[in-house]
Amino acid sequence: MQIVPRPYDHPDVQELVGRLQAEYIRIYGSPDAGPVSPGQFSPPRGAFAVGYHGGVPVGMGGWRLREDGRAELKRLYVVDEHRGKGYARSLLAWLEESAAGAGAAEIVLETHEKQPAAVGLYRSCGYTDVPPFGHYADDPLTVSLGRALPHRSRGAEGRRVRG
Repeated sequence: MQIVPRPYDHPDVQELVGRLQAEYIRIYGSPDAGPVSPGQFSPPRGAFAVGYHGGVPVGMGGWRLREDGRAELKRLYVVDEHRGKGYARSLLAWLEESAAGAGAAEIVLETHEKQPAAVGLYRSCGYTDVPPFGHYADDPLTVSLGRALPHRSRGAEGRRVRG
């Protein structure tokens, strides 16, 4: 899979968001009502990417910087027919690296008990429970997770190096 940064309003992103919202309707009976605006995913305070297999968009995800300085993961999704191939893990790693490179020390997310595969993915990648936050903080079935990101700093030549 090739991961390409894309603006949130890119046609491939919007196609995948539509598929994700259809999945939310199937699972929850309605689309995700959490507020999202395209500009939140613009560098340096955010990023969004699409994963391609054979030139076809098969997954996506983004992060946005919260007011508390943490990065918030949003819209990590892989289409059904491409699940189980490690694409979600690859997208997650790309997003974590991007957020760390922008200076975020921690990344957080909201998911739901009705998405056990998502909860399992995040926990297997080192995410642990964090206090509820965000749009769904009052929903008792919301699962709020987070993890520390590796420290990143700029080297003498201005390139990014692991700290």
